[in-house]
Amino acid sequence: MLTLVLLLLAIVLIILTTSVWKWHPFLALLLACVCYGIGSGMPPLELVDTISTGFGDTVGKVGLLIIAGLIIGTFLEKTGGAMVLAESLLRLIGTRRIHTALGFIGYVVSIPVFADSGFIILASLNKAITRRVGLSLGGTAVALSMGLMASHTMVPPTPGPIAAAAILEADLGRVILIGLCTSVPALLVCIAFTKYMGEHIYIEARVSEAEDPAEVTHRPPVVKAFLPILLPILLIVLASVAAYPTRPFGEGTMYRVFTVLGNPVIALFLGVLSALLLPRKLDRSMLGSSGWVGEALRGAALIILITGAGGAFGEVLKTSPLGAVLEGWIATVSPGLWLPFVLAAVIKTAQGSSTVAILTTASIVFPLLDGMGFDSASSRALVVVAIGAGSAVVSHANDSFFWVVTQLSDMTVNQGYRLHALGSAILGLSAFLVLSLLSLIV
Repeated sequence: MLTLVLLLLAIVLIILTTSVWKWHPFLALLLACVCYGIGSGMPPLELVDTISTGFGDTVGKVGLLIIAGLIIGTFLEKTGGAMVLAESLLRLIGTRRIHTALGFIGYVVSIPVFADSGFIILASLNKAITRRVGLSLGGTAVALSMGLMASHTMVPPTPGPIAAAAILEADLGRVILIGLCTSVPALLVCIAFTKYMGEHIYIEARVSEAEDPAEVTHRPPVVKAFLPILLPILLIVLASVAAYPTRPFGEGTMYRVFTVLGNPVIALFLGVLSALLLPRKLDRSMLGSSGWVGEALRGAALIILITGAGGAFGEVLKTSPLGAVLEGWIATVSPGLWLPFVLAAVIKTAQGSSTVAILTTASIVFPLLDGMGFDSASSRALVVVAIGAGSAVVSHANDSFFWVVTQLSDMTVNQGYRLHALGSAILGLSAFLVLSLLSLIV
């Protein structure tokens, strides 16, 4: 009972420090590590060693992946590549299916670019298109925000799912495949929701001169814009397929090539090399500490610190008797994927950050995986995506993304709850339903 009370207090402490006291998540997670470890009776030196081990192991697994992903995202943003992706998908899907187009524009852009940044980049384009076709900005803005949130929470190489896969020791290629198969149908449900709500809540798309889409003189070609995103994902998935027990590519040269190129670090750094082709002329200042790479590294440092602290929390929980305490309850109740989903949803709703919700939940459930029957590569990938689905529920006033969407879309707070917050709940619940069906065949 003491162990469960300590765990509950640690979760409450994380929520309180991040949402009420506005602490940085790194400090919140580190404090939770210390308090839980001391409360569970760990000797101080052993606690320090455990925190250091968890932090170092987690950063070692995901640090380079996060850095590579953010460099790709920064180059896409600075060169106008993100806008090229958006416009090409709009042409492909067509303005008659504007909600679908905007949903999938957000979905693709948010794989390398954070959801908040993606919405800021695309808000002016969204307003211009919405005004041109005479629709409600309420529907189109939420279609875009749900697309951004779907891939942000469930599809690597976004940092949250990558970190969860590392903490839970899941195969990244399988996480990508299951994440795609789960998030796309859930997004389609949300798109239907945004069409319906757009007909009932009308918000005029007012475009001022200051909000005209920013023009980049020399935008990259479409192929170059898509390459940094699709190349790493394709290579990582092919490596997972090659390693499948049936060995579909054999065990010769093809197997070795896919295994090497599909290593997540190699695949993402090949994506970085392709991102360097995006500028019309690659200036050495872009690669400096004050240039685009420097900007990406500064952003990556914050995420890596949070991820490392989450890994440290997980290591402390794993070392404690938590798994043994909950083993009997798990065997009796058999919560399955509901446990990681609900836990992530509670933490997300309480403190606002999807990334913190993902890391905290992954750290808590890791010691429980074997007892819950999630001991295979595919089952652990299912848990990662379940956590991601839960981390979408619910985006409301304590989430910075909620305010980005509402303020840039001329929504009132009440409209934001009826559109964006409700949409995020539908996204997460729909994803979990799809994932539950997938779990029957995966």
